[in-house]
Amino acid sequence: MDDNSKISVLMFPWLAHGHISPFVELAKKLSKRNIDIYLLSTPANLGSIEQKISKSFSVQIIEFHLPTLPNLPPHYHTTNGLPPNLIPTLIKAFNMAIPNFAKILKTLKPDLVIYDMFQPWAPKIALEHNIPAVEFITYSAAVTAYMLDKYKNPGIGFPFPEIYDRNYEKFLVASFQSAGVNGNGKTFEIESMEESSKIVLIKTFKDFEGKYCDFVSKLGGKKVVTVGPLVRNPDNECEDSEIIQWLNKKGKSSCVFVSFGSEYFLSKEDVEEIAHGLALSNLNFIWVVRFPVGENSRLEEALPRNFLHNVAGRGMVVEGWAPQARILGHSSIGGFVSHCGWSSVMEAIKFGVPIIAMPMQHDQPINARLLGEVGVGVDTVRDENGRIQRVKVANVIKQVVVERNGEVVRKKARELSDNIRLKGDEEIDGVVEELVQLCREKKCQK
Repeated sequence: MDDNSKISVLMFPWLAHGHISPFVELAKKLSKRNIDIYLLSTPANLGSIEQKISKSFSVQIIEFHLPTLPNLPPHYHTTNGLPPNLIPTLIKAFNMAIPNFAKILKTLKPDLVIYDMFQPWAPKIALEHNIPAVEFITYSAAVTAYMLDKYKNPGIGFPFPEIYDRNYEKFLVASFQSAGVNGNGKTFEIESMEESSKIVLIKTFKDFEGKYCDFVSKLGGKKVVTVGPLVRNPDNECEDSEIIQWLNKKGKSSCVFVSFGSEYFLSKEDVEEIAHGLALSNLNFIWVVRFPVGENSRLEEALPRNFLHNVAGRGMVVEGWAPQARILGHSSIGGFVSHCGWSSVMEAIKFGVPIIAMPMQHDQPINARLLGEVGVGVDTVRDENGRIQRVKVANVIKQVVVERNGEVVRKKARELSDNIRLKGDEEIDGVVEELVQLCREKKCQK
């Protein structure tokens, strides 16, 4: 492969929005650097993917078909709107489609495959076709290091005391670690890293997670290459929306954005406590509330009695969806009450918004501790039974957004945001160098 050769890359994310979005953003950045991209996903996801990729990018979307199983029709070939009890069925169907992946590889003949943690079989099939494959980790380096250490050094304890899980969070983290354990006792994450060709990509940046990147490299035996936050630039199509118009009327950094991701649904008790906490804070807020698909819940019934009336003028409650990146990038936003999903964390950091951490599941407690360690977030500690407490919610919101003792957090969030802006796509240039080098080495071996 000569220096001017154009390479082609097949990118294959897991079927969840939180995985697809960073793959799409990485695909767009790579395509701007003389790389042809094939992006593989199920028809159920293609509509949302196509909306994010204009024709100016050299990205070709490829359909990946899963078998139709009982209770899993094609519109459920995505985690978006999928009832939680059907996740194992989706994973089963995904793994049954391995022959389809092999056929696609044989047809497209890409120079490289970039795959997700849920398909450790993808690099094995790529190797059969003499194609190098690289894992792209869409979780934080801290979470990856934590999981690797639990597997490599069981019972010893994580060497970074800043990262831990509280008693009421232990089952959340344990269930995340045990998800997808295969026959040899390895998780998808462990096996996927072992199969990666020399390097792994992680959606983070060294100034934020440098020591955890180094620890992942040490434990995993792979060079860690960071790709940056990969946050989509907010488009201007929402400028006339009711939400943006409402924010335009508020003072600088005077509002709180509240959202818990697209795949977590608050309990009735959680809704009550968060609502009362927002009311007690006396700050402006936008709160996105979601209900599971098929659940006939009414927003007014889910909220405390007279809540919408009592917060009229300073509070907006949105059902279903809101343009999160555009909201976080608005000058009126001064804090983000978040579940600490990694994509949401990266968006907040890019826009310099400090985080009121309220982790709900999976890797989120570890991300919340990381935010506290770095100094861009404050944890909302629950009671000993893991219940959210309205007074603590209100107190942390006020601390982070307006009080004097929150200025350190606000300043650190601004500094990290400035650093990201100054560095631009520095990480992506390094990613391209590594990927091209892998392809060159494989060509030389043929």
